[in-house]
Amino acid sequence: MEYRQLGRSGLKVSALTLGTMTFGGKGNFAKTGNTDIAGAKRQVDMCLDAGVNFYDTADVYSNGVSEEILGEAVAGKRDRLLITTKARFPMGKGPNDRGSSRHHLIEACEASLKRLRTDHIDLYQLHEWDGLTPLEETLAALDDLVRAGKVRYVGVSNFSGWHLMKALGITERDKLVRPISQQIHYTLQAREAEYELAPIAVDQGVGILVWSPLAGGLLSGKYRRGQPEPEGTRRANEWTEPPVRDIETLYDIVEVLVAVAEARGVTAAQVALAWLLGRPGVASAVIGARTDEQLADNLKAADLTLSQEERSRLDEVSLPPLLYPYWHQARTASDRLSPADRVLIAPHLKA
Repeated sequence: MEYRQLGRSGLKVSALTLGTMTFGGKGNFAKTGNTDIAGAKRQVDMCLDAGVNFYDTADVYSNGVSEEILGEAVAGKRDRLLITTKARFPMGKGPNDRGSSRHHLIEACEASLKRLRTDHIDLYQLHEWDGLTPLEETLAALDDLVRAGKVRYVGVSNFSGWHLMKALGITERDKLVRPISQQIHYTLQAREAEYELAPIAVDQGVGILVWSPLAGGLLSGKYRRGQPEPEGTRRANEWTEPPVRDIETLYDIVEVLVAVAEARGVTAAQVALAWLLGRPGVASAVIGARTDEQLADNLKAADLTLSQEERSRLDEVSLPPLLYPYWHQARTASDRLSPADRVLIAPHLKA
């Protein structure tokens, strides 16, 4: 297992992270899986044996049950791993039981610590943007949690480029703890992150953690053109993240994935994960699994290195178009592009 520095920090995380959204299976999250405590303990042990040191959850997953199960599953092993959790979404019916206010974040953190049975959270993430709470209030609350020793590092999730840059600017101006990571959706099927978020990762040192790196199973090789949709999957259970805007392009991507996988004697899922782990700014991919077999297969991606020819085939079939102002920069500024600029633009430049 490779360990990568997370953003502009000294923290090293495994290239693969165990995601626990399937733990508990309560409410709407039952569509993603329903791993019980026995299954969670098996999966944690499988990941520890594979060298995974990073474990991801959120308070909203099964309304706290995921945190509770993870806390029990890692009992006696806490010193061998890092835990990241998130807050922002509703955890009650009151008007202050949601959002990124000082009130909610501090209460949410205390509740997560109890459910996880730990005295600190290694990485505490804002789960989503809150446009109603002043960002200064949110970031000051996170700074207080770090200074109190309840949180060691902070990050964000599902922020846009301007949201993230605003947060970085405020932390620098007010000398507050700086986010070291951004947990985002980024796959061969959805490369929108390359417009702003991946360049920010390279330029500003805010490491990328990828949620749903197989696009909810769409890149597992199970979804093929002209074949019936497989049963028992998230899609079959009407879990609609991520959206598919062009089904034919998705099928084109899967065909190349499968071809590369068959030539290498591996699975399409492993190829999709290996491609992602080779992208600029990516620190870790968060893998979750409905079954132990799926988890074992995904873990093998940590040992797979794609050739440049294989990567080029996958890049070409999934390449996002250049929106404005990027097409203009490609035409008129190609002699003055930074490494961050080149994340998006370089593949479009003529040799």
